[in-house]
Amino acid sequence: MEFTQLLQVVGDEPVFETGLLLAGPVDPADVRRQLSRWCATCRLIQLRRGLYMLAPPFQKIKPHPFVIANHMVHGSYVSCQSALAHYGHIPEHVPAVTSVSAARPDHWRTPLGDFLFQHLKPELVHGYRRLALGSGQHAFVATPAKALLDLVHLQPAGDAADYLAELRLQELERLDLGELQRLADRTHRPKLQRAARRLTALAGELGEEYETV
Repeated sequence: MEFTQLLQVVGDEPVFETGLLLAGPVDPADVRRQLSRWCATCRLIQLRRGLYMLAPPFQKIKPHPFVIANHMVHGSYVSCQSALAHYGHIPEHVPAVTSVSAARPDHWRTPLGDFLFQHLKPELVHGYRRLALGSGQHAFVATPAKALLDLVHLQPAGDAADYLAELRLQELERLDLGELQRLADRTHRPKLQRAARRLTALAGELGEEYETV
């Protein structure tokens, strides 16, 4: 395969997997050797085994970190601080992208940053949606309510009032408190149910503060 052929196949994709190039009468070993050569000559960037992106100036679309995260571990979705920062519910910049899935925990360091993957039991893998991220890109991201509950679940003593206050949550008027309680009740986990009640109370307190300013 020539590099011009590769551009024709994957030029519009922000990231691509080796399997995309193995359809038809091709030699898999030859394809993998070519991919290694193109990485060595800085035409491609390898994100993990079997996952690549075109390097500038060949890429037409700069991959969004959430899109990369979804491809790093299939069946995962972006959650916790990463999703909350995306929605504007926490003020901090989040350097690593955190996702959750039913797969084992993992941590990938790539030229585009760190990607953390936390484990959830299969019955807790829900509450996410496919978000448009611009440039025709989409990724699976937890709703704000589910991102909060995932964070609480994974953080020791994450339901403690002090910990919830330390998050410095903002714009809670946009948080769907009904969804928060429904998702917490669905788990039948007292920790998450307590957190939902405390977050609802916190949202009410912050709302009263805004009204008196």
